[in-house]
Amino acid sequence: MLRFGVNYTPSQDWFYSWLAPDWSVTRRDMDALAALGMDHVRVLPLWPLVQPNRTLIRHTALDDVRRVVEIAGSAGLDASVDVLQGHLSGFDFVPSWLANWHRRSMFTDPDAVSAQSLLVEAFEEHLHDLPNFLGLTLGNEVNQFASSLHPHQMQATTDDVTGWLRALHGSGPRDARHFRLNAEYDAVWYADGHPFVPAHSARHGRMSVIHSWIFNGTAQGYGALSHESVHHAAYLIELSRAFALALDRPVWLQEVGAPLNHLTAEEAPDFCERTVRAAADCDALWGITWWCSHDVERRLSDFPDLEHSLGLIDADGVVKPIGRRFAAMAAELRDRARPEVRTEAVVVPVGSDDVPLSRAELSPGGGVFEAWMDRARKGARPALVTSTAASDPSALSARGIQRLVHATPTGHTYYSSVSDAEVLERTAAHAGQ
Repeated sequence: MLRFGVNYTPSQDWFYSWLAPDWSVTRRDMDALAALGMDHVRVLPLWPLVQPNRTLIRHTALDDVRRVVEIAGSAGLDASVDVLQGHLSGFDFVPSWLANWHRRSMFTDPDAVSAQSLLVEAFEEHLHDLPNFLGLTLGNEVNQFASSLHPHQMQATTDDVTGWLRALHGSGPRDARHFRLNAEYDAVWYADGHPFVPAHSARHGRMSVIHSWIFNGTAQGYGALSHESVHHAAYLIELSRAFALALDRPVWLQEVGAPLNHLTAEEAPDFCERTVRAAADCDALWGITWWCSHDVERRLSDFPDLEHSLGLIDADGVVKPIGRRFAAMAAELRDRARPEVRTEAVVVPVGSDDVPLSRAELSPGGGVFEAWMDRARKGARPALVTSTAASDPSALSARGIQRLVHATPTGHTYYSSVSDAEVLERTAAHAGQ
């Protein structure tokens, strides 16, 4: 069964609602999502509220998270929970013991890594017995903190990231029914020099996780309703599979949305349907979790404007046309027959360490991206494989690949890992002061 759910954005007070939860609002929200036909929600607490001091984990905050999962269960919804938030909707939520006078890298400082590991285990201990609990994601796109573009970069090497992931994954969940995952934004696939590499996403945890957003240069380079935009999520799913060692490793499309800084409200439902149909044609897909459940209220300030329009349900509780379309896709595709194995693959050139020789060539505008999209446009249902697998007949046979496509490098990319022009303009203005 293909899973369909939403990233839960509380309808009242956004994620600031964790400061003083109103359980009647939570119940109303969960009932509305269940009525749409969703089967799960992704719950995102705020890290500084749960672990305000390196050696203080607030059990009241853990109780609040547990209560949200329980309320979801009462509505008939399963729930996954993120641990390190981290980053949400253009805002960073980093505890004070990692910032300013206490600044240290969350990826390399031994005390900081130990504290995060303890927090992961505290969440596990607090939630593992709930019947609707799916598992933990370590954090939401925290690889952005290691990016050279971040205004307060936390330095880390690729080896440092590997050590950090091993420490936080530990021995994994105590219950075999649950997962423990890590989730990166797309710099892991597209940005050369980024310390998080494809193997980190595709080889740690029980599933690979994809976050697909077309404001990364795809919409700008090709158009918001272009073939490339509506197949971007499917491309990332197949790209993730290329780096997985286990052939049956599932991929979770954990975030995908319809950003109205490129689409119109009228175009959003069609974008949703075409994106979901393309992704559902990937046989490794575990589920699709839309970003997000509810629009951010307009009374809240300083959000990138698109954040006020990403919900399936508006701030007044009215289901939007995109919400009805996603619900229809869930009803139609949840029990779809498993797609056939893809027999053609575009080759991703990698080095001896399995890091792409050029991640820019994998990105929108790059040669690998263009070759895959061209073949998909022609109805070929392409996969992707690394050059390591492409040179091994047994590896190709195991994947069912009968034909290889070698891309011509373009030396070009549309990719931008900063999604909102307002953020860039504001940062530049501050830098010039």
